Amino acid sequence: MTTDTSAGPTLDQRRAAHAWEAIQEIKAIAKKTDREEYAGEAKKLPIRIMTSGLGQALAFLLAKAKDKKQNLRRLHDHLTAWVLAERGLRGAAPKSLLQSVIQGDSDFLRRATDEVLAYIQWLNRFAEAEGLRSDGAD
Repeated sequence: MTTDTSAGPTLDQRRAAHAWEAIQEIKAIAKKTDREEYAGEAKKLPIRIMTSGLGQALAFLLAKAKDKKQNLRRLHDHLTAWVLAERGLRGAAPKSLLQSVIQGDSDFLRRATDEVLAYIQWLNRFAEAEGLRSDGAD
């Protein structure tokens, strides 16, 4: 009896691969303080989502990004790329997860929240593994 192993990567493997690429991008283009801030905000994001909701957590990120912190804009963009482009959830605004949450229905919000929480686990694991957080960040 043979088993067919050509089914391709699992959803979790695809999440991991995308998160790995995001961390490698930040590692390559951002300076040390920006990498640490990206990793620190990514680590805080699940708590913010659970207490305030996905929309408010993303709005907080983008508000901080307006203070010339492009690394935080990239975090939003990485989440957007995964949820809307790679995962294929149909958002109202394909270039902004926040806009898609604002304009979407409750089903989209639930599915996007679940997906962001699953994805951010990989992002945080890889950020820690690649040493993006300072020793004081927890």
